[in-house]
Amino acid sequence: MKDKYKQISDKTNPILIGAAKLMLSYARATGINICVLDHDYIPIREVFDELTANKNSCFFCMKYKNKIDVKDSGDFYHNPCREMFINSVMEASRTGGSFSFECELGFMFWTSPIYSGGRFIGALVGSAYTGAGADKEEICSRMGRICNGEIPKAELMKSIEKLPVLDPRKIKALSELMLICSESLSSGSDDCHTAVRRRALQQAKLSASVEDLKNKIPSGDIKSEYPIEKERKLLEALRRGDVQSCRELLNELLAVLLYSDPGQFKNIQYRAIELAVLISRTDTGPGFTSVTILEANNRHLNSIQDAHNMEELTDALYRIVDDKASQIFSFQGARHASALKKAEYYILENFTRKISLKEIADVSGFSSPYFSTIFKEEMGENFSSYLNRLRVEKASYLLVHTEHSLSSITRACGFEDQSWFSKIFKAYTGISPRKYRNQGGKFTAKISEGEA
Repeated sequence: MKDKYKQISDKTNPILIGAAKLMLSYARATGINICVLDHDYIPIREVFDELTANKNSCFFCMKYKNKIDVKDSGDFYHNPCREMFINSVMEASRTGGSFSFECELGFMFWTSPIYSGGRFIGALVGSAYTGAGADKEEICSRMGRICNGEIPKAELMKSIEKLPVLDPRKIKALSELMLICSESLSSGSDDCHTAVRRRALQQAKLSASVEDLKNKIPSGDIKSEYPIEKERKLLEALRRGDVQSCRELLNELLAVLLYSDPGQFKNIQYRAIELAVLISRTDTGPGFTSVTILEANNRHLNSIQDAHNMEELTDALYRIVDDKASQIFSFQGARHASALKKAEYYILENFTRKISLKEIADVSGFSSPYFSTIFKEEMGENFSSYLNRLRVEKASYLLVHTEHSLSSITRACGFEDQSWFSKIFKAYTGISPRKYRNQGGKFTAKISEGEA
């Protein structure tokens, strides 16, 4: 017979050890029943023994349901209650939130998943008696059927009478608190629960769109048709800042790909890469330079190439759309958006020659001191720093992609002389222009305002 529980040992995931300690405090503070499960849905003994013994009906069902439903009375792994637990934990882990269910004896259970690096590693489970859904006589009858009459009705009723009844509103609050606990325990580069919830919602919408296509179009009729028109509408919506329409159109595009090429993930992935490239070429607004845009585009393309399933692929495309929208409309909340846009465009057109703060201020319609103040507030860096950064970015490209001499690049990027160019370039990249060219391009530091 397999062991029903997992002992805490040196091999136990440290996060689950932390979960066990946290849940001991949770249970002692709330007085409810607690269980911590590992990635195989096996309870951790230390928590289970201390906080569930003689406190709920699970032991009753584990003892008597086994006799009814399976031949091996000790086979915990085939207990029907455990299967219900597993299904609830799987649902919670799929959606990244809490999942609650009520058993036939009036006990409410709630569970929240724990992740590490985006991978499910365990779950927290709480339970309490609500008495809802059936009166005590009915619950007593159900218990009698489960134990096949081995326990007298009077004794069963007495046990039910002793159970503390918990208000459903309090259970909801306890469920929300447990989710906060599981989120605090989970680890990873991203907010795991938020990412899982986001992906679950995306997949639900995508599934609905696929079903809509199935109802509208007979299978096979769109095999050779890619909706170029929807792709064009997506880019138009992106340019005008209609993020909601962008998401809806993206969802429709993915639904067509999924419906027309079922089971062909690689083909869909290639199409997604093409779409991402088109999105990346959409003009961005002021405040985002060629290097930062290139870095973001590379990051997003890598996320699509590294995707292993539709959930990851869909999420990557949604994030590309959201990120691009934020680039294009980064100035919408600025108080002096119109003036700053004029100044930004003028700088981008003229930064390869010598330009002054007064010249840019005149374009914006403000005095030099006032323009300098609002530029720093809205752009997050002063004018000279911003100008030098643009010049270094252009120089970086020329160093790697052309054979122009350093003196030619100095003049082409608007620097006064080669010595000043080298000083500013090293302040931004951490290395000299010549070394940067020899290494094929590498940034090790960012320019600071004091070095501008």
